[in-house]
Amino acid sequence: MTTSTGVGGLRDLDELQKRSHPVRGVVALIVGVIGLILSIGLSISLGAADISLRTVWTAIIHFSPDLTTHQIIHDIRLPRVLGAALVGACFAVAGAIMQGMTRNPLADSGLLGLNSGAAFMLAICFAFFPDLSYMYMILWSFVGAGLGVAIVYGVGSLSKGGLTPMRLVLAGAAVSALLGALGEGVALYYRIGQDLAFWYAGGVSGTKWYHLQILSPWILAAMIGALILSRSITLLSLGEEIAIGLGQRTNVVKIWGIIIVLVLAGAAVSVVGAVGFVGLIVPHLTRYIVGHDYRWIISCSFIYGALLVVLADLVARMINPPYETPIGALIAFIGVPFFLYLARKGGKEL
Repeated sequence: MTTSTGVGGLRDLDELQKRSHPVRGVVALIVGVIGLILSIGLSISLGAADISLRTVWTAIIHFSPDLTTHQIIHDIRLPRVLGAALVGACFAVAGAIMQGMTRNPLADSGLLGLNSGAAFMLAICFAFFPDLSYMYMILWSFVGAGLGVAIVYGVGSLSKGGLTPMRLVLAGAAVSALLGALGEGVALYYRIGQDLAFWYAGGVSGTKWYHLQILSPWILAAMIGALILSRSITLLSLGEEIAIGLGQRTNVVKIWGIIIVLVLAGAAVSVVGAVGFVGLIVPHLTRYIVGHDYRWIISCSFIYGALLVVLADLVARMINPPYETPIGALIAFIGVPFFLYLARKGGKEL
């Protein structure tokens, strides 16, 4: 039985490799990096006070604290844009890992309770521990993300017929609504709604350098872990039996994958709030371009997730200046039709 499974797994692996496009992957990475650099420069340049790209470049290379434009770039716009890029990369890579491990094309940290769980725990922190340092808030975000996904999987497992992708998403929607309502209830009772409005709406306007300094090591470690795990996730995406037949320790892979997803989702929510659909949209688009090899999917998701959120932040500032439109609303405007399209197709993309 094991031998036949292994032979069948090798055939599936060969077929998957045929459906992978490394040349497209290289081109997609190059185009994505160029687009991300240009979008970052444009996002720093445009705002309440427009600044030329030449000045932006000078402020980054030769910062002068005596110049007001340099102060605006260095202290306000640059950390904001870099924060948006990191958040987008986190959500996109987390979504790619979840889709690969669960073989669920609708998997996304926002749809499966991670974002709402992290936001709920932030509400608890604001209500009961208002003087908590940002480092501890991040740790509690990780705990909240874990709580959200544990409840979703627990509720989904209770249904007859197993944990199908659609049931998992329905359970995620119900749990997300519950945790969101509880968080808003805590905010109203303890009168911290103003403090939490930023996280529930979604935005990166409050991002500072010390946020990035605290988050960067966590995100870097999680991204390296995701790349190390990428080949195993590719095998898991073929099916658990096939992955076992090819020598994978699937339980170990899943545990590390869940840890990486919790770190990425928790870190992202602690900065931008409960923004959904980034991890749903980006992995599907990259999979369409580069094929089914998760080494390319995760790498490209990192770049294009960052690009999506940087552009969304730019549009959010340009729609109705000087006011800002929530990033979450803009991305949902694209994400909801995309989700309905996937649901109607029955998840045949994986």
